[in-house]
Amino acid sequence: MDISTSREPLSTQSVDAIAVGATKSFADELVELDAAFGGELVPALEARKFSGAAGTSVRVPTFGKLTAKELYIVGVGDRTEADLARAARHAGRQARAAGFTSLALSLGTVDNPQLTLEGLAAGNYSYDVYKAEDGQTPALASVVFVGDADADTIASAAIRAKWQSFARDLVNGPAADIYPETLADAARTLESLPGVTVEVWDEKRCAAEGCVGIIAVGQGSARKPRLIHVRYRPENAKGHIALVGKGVTFDSGGLSLKPSGSMQTMRCDMGGSATVLGAIGAAAESGLPLALDCVVGAAENMTGGNSYKLGDILRYSNGVTVEIHNTDAEGRLVLADCLIKASNEPGVTDIIDAATLTGAAAVAVGPDFAALFTGDEGLATELLDAANAEGEGLWRLPLHKPYGSMLKGKWGRIKNLGGREGGATTAALFLEHFVDGPRWAHLDIAGSAFHDADHADYAAGATGEMVRTVVHFLEQRAG
Repeated sequence: MDISTSREPLSTQSVDAIAVGATKSFADELVELDAAFGGELVPALEARKFSGAAGTSVRVPTFGKLTAKELYIVGVGDRTEADLARAARHAGRQARAAGFTSLALSLGTVDNPQLTLEGLAAGNYSYDVYKAEDGQTPALASVVFVGDADADTIASAAIRAKWQSFARDLVNGPAADIYPETLADAARTLESLPGVTVEVWDEKRCAAEGCVGIIAVGQGSARKPRLIHVRYRPENAKGHIALVGKGVTFDSGGLSLKPSGSMQTMRCDMGGSATVLGAIGAAAESGLPLALDCVVGAAENMTGGNSYKLGDILRYSNGVTVEIHNTDAEGRLVLADCLIKASNEPGVTDIIDAATLTGAAAVAVGPDFAALFTGDEGLATELLDAANAEGEGLWRLPLHKPYGSMLKGKWGRIKNLGGREGGATTAALFLEHFVDGPRWAHLDIAGSAFHDADHADYAAGATGEMVRTVVHFLEQRAG
């Protein structure tokens, strides 16, 4: 997407469509456009009961009255940053549905054009690789932002949008395309960025290194597991942070088999790995002066003669023993190995993990939020502020230590499943057993990472939410 800025009149913009922002007071705001339409635009909007709410629009043919073919009057609500970003996302979604390749976006005074442009790109995304050619619609090739946005702002928005889309492509890819080996291949593409190296451990190396969780979860599949380690080492790094992602590329539930309906979209269970790979990709392309390690455990959780079983006991390399009470609580077993490795990386001060870990988190916070767990108040504030700045939903849930008793094992130190109540918290408390030293925060993205249908102007499928939040957090750390 090529982004430029303009102050030229809307009537002269040579684009497929123009998106113009308006509030409920649109009659006063659209005087110039209404005149171009011979006074017929405002009455038409009134007849359509246009409310000006963010995420709404009216599409108007221009009938040659403007250079552009189509006009969208897009609601901007109360003109908050969130409303403007939602309006831009809606405009991007509508442009994709119509097959437009060029758009002028005019939302009035925009204090945060980067957030608005990121919203436009997020809305314009669609995964239609497997649709018939006549069912595919092109993405926007060019955007004219009517207003002020400097080159650095545009470049930053373009980078974040690119890597959010990268993450969405990985999650949306069918499990026949995205499995441990090909996820590792996708990670290797990051080596084209300055300062990035990628190391991949195959199943033999994982076994030799004591990655018992990755091996157990992946051993029932013909496609063997991998541990992926992406390192970013820029010059003059001002800190060192590790990112960890759950990369369960398909989750059948293992021997604790999911019902068919619950298995349908389980290609999304590697959403955490896509999030952290997208974040480190954006950080590296932006040249952030911050050392980063990104550790991903990739496995398919399948049934087979060699599947791990209920009652198995895993002994992790840090000495923690884990009883298996449900093979569908597998993500935490994979993450445990990755958290141990990240904790052992010299110089790491903070670890952020991302995972589609529990349905309990999705029930608690719904589809517009990811859940945050951390025992560090400063880290919580940084991440919540980053999410707020990016207009992404993040809600802190309690890392309540007494609930740790629900994980007490009979044969091992802990079991991999707590009680029915507080399931998202007990999952986070499980992970805490495998972090030693650095500050740590866990993002349970089960609710917001993937939607079965179009939602809030995101196309059905992966949203890539939390990529931009993590990047913003890293930028703040880099100073």
